[in-house]
Amino acid sequence: MTGALTIESLPYIRDTAQCATRLADQAWFIYLDSCITGGARGRYDILACHPRATLMTVGPVTELRTDGTITRSRDDPFSLVDQAVARLTPAVGELPFAGGAIGYFGYDLGRRIERLPTIARRDIDLPDMAIGIYDHAIVVDHQQQTASLLAPGDTAIAHLMRAAWLAQSPVTPPAFATSFEVISPVRPELSFAQYGEAWRRIKRYIEDGDVYQVNLAQRFSATVRGASWDAYQRLRNVNPAPYSAYFAVPGGAVLSSSPERFIKVARGRVETKPIKGTRPRSPEPAADARLAADLLASLKDRAENVMIVDLLRNDLGKVCRIGSIKVPHLCAVESFTKVHHLVSTVEGVVRPGISAAQVLRACFPGGSITGAPKIRAMEIIEELEPQRRGVYCGALGYLSSDGQMDTNIAIRTLAQVQDRLYCWAGGGIVHDSELDAEYAECLAKASALLEVFTHAEIQGLDR
Repeated sequence: MTGALTIESLPYIRDTAQCATRLADQAWFIYLDSCITGGARGRYDILACHPRATLMTVGPVTELRTDGTITRSRDDPFSLVDQAVARLTPAVGELPFAGGAIGYFGYDLGRRIERLPTIARRDIDLPDMAIGIYDHAIVVDHQQQTASLLAPGDTAIAHLMRAAWLAQSPVTPPAFATSFEVISPVRPELSFAQYGEAWRRIKRYIEDGDVYQVNLAQRFSATVRGASWDAYQRLRNVNPAPYSAYFAVPGGAVLSSSPERFIKVARGRVETKPIKGTRPRSPEPAADARLAADLLASLKDRAENVMIVDLLRNDLGKVCRIGSIKVPHLCAVESFTKVHHLVSTVEGVVRPGISAAQVLRACFPGGSITGAPKIRAMEIIEELEPQRRGVYCGALGYLSSDGQMDTNIAIRTLAQVQDRLYCWAGGGIVHDSELDAEYAECLAKASALLEVFTHAEIQGLDR
């Protein structure tokens, strides 16, 4: 166990991206960013760097680095994170993060939970899981308008983070930063014909009774140059979202503008907010209201959403008290910068002795990005998507040493590895799905991400 962490009050700053820019070149820098979206879903920002330990999983092996020592384990990655977090003594206070794990759990960790076929190729060189154990962090509460520095004393890292927060001079780019630029056409890695063939095979699986719904995704990529932090700043300006994040993981970076909460645990209660159902926004208010009303009235979208709610109720039933699982909001319209979404809320009370990591594992990966039944849907995804998803559709967030947790579903998420930038978009296919409508929805979801590729020619979208 470590010594107790201290909490130092800092002056409140509304736009934390100014401080993040000053820290973006630090080792294992991570920024959980609410993009000042307001309300309960945009309340907290967390900035952290220089973790005391790191865990990276590739395939069956997790590498743990701490105090200059490297150990490797084939144990369950969720359990290894749980054990690493338990070594911290939490800070005493009202913060959502009291020291602990921050990072991502990639979609392909599902292979460590369920037995799945190996068909799709792994072609992005990022870990399946990348987690830092942080005992230094800045935590910002936009609702209370407070900022706090979390640290194990007056350390050099604490000095660095405090100076970055208090700096009055104009922000200058980190030394490595260059103007982010796309230098090739943006390319979808499935043609419309290939997407259509996958869609038809899913429809046959549904007709044969294998599944009710499958979430089919496609990947886009481009050659780029410049700093990934510059790209993230552009992304958050184009598509601010309450569960956004930037993570400078070794070998690359993850840039997320996710609108979807996956699992939150606080004071023994768990909440998940699955999204199913999407309409684009319109700049014309009357047309925008009609699009939202059309989404709310859609029997197809409502049916998709209810399927996932049932799946998540089942997942939470593994770790919650009997009779505690409730659905206080079913199929409510929530509006974001580029799209309207149909969002439900599922809540429960966690059984005594169950950790946040165990709750996450019980629900992983999220049903909103697999389909139902989950395992069969994941088998079909493996068959029809040519590349593994990696971080996409996994979960990114924090697991605090005092038992709290908040994670997103890593949709609207990009990964930069060397000179390649990747992004994904997908949607749930059900019996009533229409090919053109599903493909259009996929592109609507990708549009905000593709705007990051300013001035780049987008090729391959023609039918």
